Amino acid sequence: MIRARLLVHDLLSDSARRRPEKQALLCDGKRYKYREIDERANALAHALESRGVARGDRVIVFADNGIETVVAFWAVLKANAVVSIVHPQTKAAKLAYLLQDCRARALVTHVRLEATFAEAARRSTHLASVIVAALDTEARARLGELPGLVGWDEAVSLVPRHEPPRRSAIDVDLASIIYTSGSTGEPKGVMLTHRNMLAAAASISEYLEITEDDVILGVLPLAFDYGLYQMIMAFASGGRLVLERSFAFPVDILQRVASERVTGFPGVPTMFATLVGMDLAPYDLSAIRYVTNTAAALPVKHVLKLRELFPTAKIFSMYGLTECKRCTYLPPADLTRKPDSVGIAIPNTELWLVDDQDCRLPPGQVGELVIRGATVMAGYWEKPEQTARKLRPGPIPGERVLYTGDLCRLDEEGYLYFVGRMDDVIKSRGEKVPPKEVEAAIVSIAGVREAAVVGVPDEMLGQAIRAFVVLEPGVTLDARAIQRACQSRLESYMVPTDIVLRRDLPKSSNGKIDKSQLMRSPL
Repeated sequence: MIRARLLVHDLLSDSARRRPEKQALLCDGKRYKYREIDERANALAHALESRGVARGDRVIVFADNGIETVVAFWAVLKANAVVSIVHPQTKAAKLAYLLQDCRARALVTHVRLEATFAEAARRSTHLASVIVAALDTEARARLGELPGLVGWDEAVSLVPRHEPPRRSAIDVDLASIIYTSGSTGEPKGVMLTHRNMLAAAASISEYLEITEDDVILGVLPLAFDYGLYQMIMAFASGGRLVLERSFAFPVDILQRVASERVTGFPGVPTMFATLVGMDLAPYDLSAIRYVTNTAAALPVKHVLKLRELFPTAKIFSMYGLTECKRCTYLPPADLTRKPDSVGIAIPNTELWLVDDQDCRLPPGQVGELVIRGATVMAGYWEKPEQTARKLRPGPIPGERVLYTGDLCRLDEEGYLYFVGRMDDVIKSRGEKVPPKEVEAAIVSIAGVREAAVVGVPDEMLGQAIRAFVVLEPGVTLDARAIQRACQSRLESYMVPTDIVLRRDLPKSSNGKIDKSQLMRSPL
């Protein structure tokens, strides 16, 4: 029987029903069965509903990779609400903006992030509840004025463990908002429906051939859609997720990969650049069945090196955007003959290129990539003008397709090659970095007059962040001091890799800083 009204959280519920005692998650040295995760998610869902979260309300989960984030993701969906996971390195000012932007009804977080979430929650005018994991007596006293403050354990102590009713939710309802930065520097909320997310998980799982026997490594942030879908696909298949905080200690990760017999190894260029420089002989990586890369194109030499490092694994080079999750993948059989291609359209997706007049382009010509399919977002949260620029009429009346803003070309066989971005967003360490946000942080430093930020090619980072800075007359700040100031204002992945002090910045005829000239000029 084909199940009607399948929603994202049904993926967990169904696996828990089929294999309740199977191990679903290894995290922080603890193992969790499907039944345990499902029951915990049900309990938190009831707690959210009892504290005023209704169908369609937004709930922000502000926490690191851990059991709390895993449970909270599924719980918000089970409460018929909309989930948004926010990176734990996010600063208080940005978190406050996000809480206000989506008018979050509840915030689920961890006490170790108190310094950030307390300030942000105090600024919110919409929060009805703040649920804090590991809330102790001292922290409760400090945070007592926050709206609806409650400890996680207290919130779920007297609620049922069965799943809440659906409240008439259907698959075109909004499931998640994933915030991504654009060229303006203002975060945009990518709206994803249950149908969007189910279609993406099914398509990717199909070409990766994921089954319940797979053990998938999760070292990427769950706030990053690439990291989030590792959990979704693992739980959808009935497989197992090995969840880590980060890839900061690669030796520890590789030991875990070997001992847990990991079969799926998703990564980003920074991770693979690290592995290429390591001796992997001490680690038994023979269980790895597939390796995937996205976020930025791998240098060809690293693609070929991965084949040497993982000789029995299939290597998948992939490309996508948060606005449609995934666009293309390169079949492993084509890796040798087309190592610089990002591949073909993923299953159930169509793509083409257009010129400035919106005319389709033949092979060999560079144009803007357009994506059509069930994975295309519903739009940007309450940003109709930006949505209209990205989502435009498609071949079928009433349909909207995604204009990616990425310049690409197709070869005669239909394989895609990424050329560059039409805006100046920098992709560093697998994260999107808006230059305007970094520039604003630098200019806010006392003694700085002007700043211009650009991305420069880097084998390790994908793109490194370079800042050109002009100081006020008489100021003697050095690059290290500016970098330290940036570290207190920005997430770590946004801090410039190098800072170049200049007496002035080149300007175009309309008075704007000419970044193209900066990138051409010697340092």
